[in-house]
Amino acid sequence: MGESRSPSGEKLYEGKAKILYATEDSEILLTRYKDDATAFNAQKRGTIAGKGQINCAISRHLFEMLESAGVPTHYVDCPTPIEMRVKRLTIVPLEVIVRNVAAGSLCKQTGIELGRVIEPAIVEFCYKNDDFGDPLLSEGRIYALKLATPDQVEEIELMSRRINELLTDFFKQCRITLVDFKLEFGITTDGKIVLGDEISPDTCRLWDNTVEDPQARVLDKDRFRQDLGDVEGAYRRVLEKVAAIA
Repeated sequence: MGESRSPSGEKLYEGKAKILYATEDSEILLTRYKDDATAFNAQKRGTIAGKGQINCAISRHLFEMLESAGVPTHYVDCPTPIEMRVKRLTIVPLEVIVRNVAAGSLCKQTGIELGRVIEPAIVEFCYKNDDFGDPLLSEGRIYALKLATPDQVEEIELMSRRINELLTDFFKQCRITLVDFKLEFGITTDGKIVLGDEISPDTCRLWDNTVEDPQARVLDKDRFRQDLGDVEGAYRRVLEKVAAIA
């Protein structure tokens, strides 16, 4: 599943979930999605069969939905089932976490009970740096590290809240709760901030609204993190629900 010809461009970067290649167009890059799975800052590693193709398809649907709603993204098109052409960006070294429901590190670090609805949604910034474990940052630290300007931080937060509104409404139609999710942004060659990376069960916590059991409802990478089993099946259910609405 997910087989295609080898990219002809130079490999520019290989991350945990994707490989980035140059193309004949200097402003366009090719992203190849991988089946590799990692968790806990890559301390846990594995493979999820078909994950690359599933995440590429989910991301395509969601990028197209966001673009149609006026949110600028790096998405161009998908030449193969596991590849996405994207605009070349200078990545802002921040991970943006949007939290609608308490889960994960928010519960561990604060004692807030799992499942509590967060209103308004929390928008957090983390340092995109594996060497430091992607730590949570205050705005003061962002500026001290010169990771972004105050205007860029404000724009990214406003975009993140708009994306949250759109994704929450979309997933609600899929009968899925968007618990929390990670976003990454970059700057185009003409200076515009756009959404980058991917939107998938790798980067979102997603709970099936039709299931009451707290483990069975999990449709995201927590199934891999917590050894809940049937990770591929959960990812496929997300794709089926997304494709049915998109």
